Amino acid sequence: MELYNPLVIKAIRSKYGFQFSKSLGQNFLTDPGVINGIIEGADIGPNDLVIEIGPGIGVLTQAAAEAAKKVIAIEIDKNLIQILGDTLAAYDNVQVVNQNVLKTDLKKLIEEEPGEYESVKVIGNLPYYITTAIIMKLLEDHVPCKSITIMMQREVAERICSGPGNRIYGALSVAVQYYSVVSEVMDVPKEKFMPMPKVDSAVLRLDLREEPPVDLISEKMFFRVVKAGFGQRRKTLLNSLGASGYDKDRIRRALEHAGIDPARRAETLSLQEFADIANDFSKGDD
Repeated sequence: MELYNPLVIKAIRSKYGFQFSKSLGQNFLTDPGVINGIIEGADIGPNDLVIEIGPGIGVLTQAAAEAAKKVIAIEIDKNLIQILGDTLAAYDNVQVVNQNVLKTDLKKLIEEEPGEYESVKVIGNLPYYITTAIIMKLLEDHVPCKSITIMMQREVAERICSGPGNRIYGALSVAVQYYSVVSEVMDVPKEKFMPMPKVDSAVLRLDLREEPPVDLISEKMFFRVVKAGFGQRRKTLLNSLGASGYDKDRIRRALEHAGIDPARRAETLSLQEFADIANDFSKGDD
């Protein structure tokens, strides 16, 4: 069944009385090239366990099931569960879980999955409104997966990929690049969805790092400095870091030790420079 075909989608909607949910950000893919591109971009192999977030009617799920050993698809919309039961009936290697991914213990789900797998890979066409929350949950919870290949709003993808000196470089960029190596898989025009969203999308692959790219005394302090720095991003580091709870003399000393001009802004700092500031604060707290 060509689930990406708009006529098939319309037929499914008519058969089950299904209505797209704007509140859940439901936009279904209608291009087989994009579907195959995601599977290939994720490098899914026959011995892999795939965790799919937001399967919808099973468009991407079918392709993943044909490539992987097993797929666990997590869908929040209970109205789609019966549909998925029918569209995925031919695949005995698919398990559908009716849960909110943000409230799901993915670590436990993976650890309790019987069978031997070469690696775990996460894929998904993420709802725009909770893209950042889902990404950060996967990374901060240290979900035991090799990679995360996901579709998101193009604007968010650009923020994640941006580096120091770019006006859209921010706390999200630093956090994702701290936990993973980011690569762009493809751009996806808005015309490739039904219903058509207002913006274009992009697919990114995040390969999780085995070790952080910087040495830290305290990871908590690192993210505290990053958050404070970008909290008032138009201000100089001396002023924006004031939100971290230190007085300006302490901030000046930390910046001096790190060899960083206090007149710079957070958007100009590399991960290493953020780490140098955080480590100096951490030493001062001992």
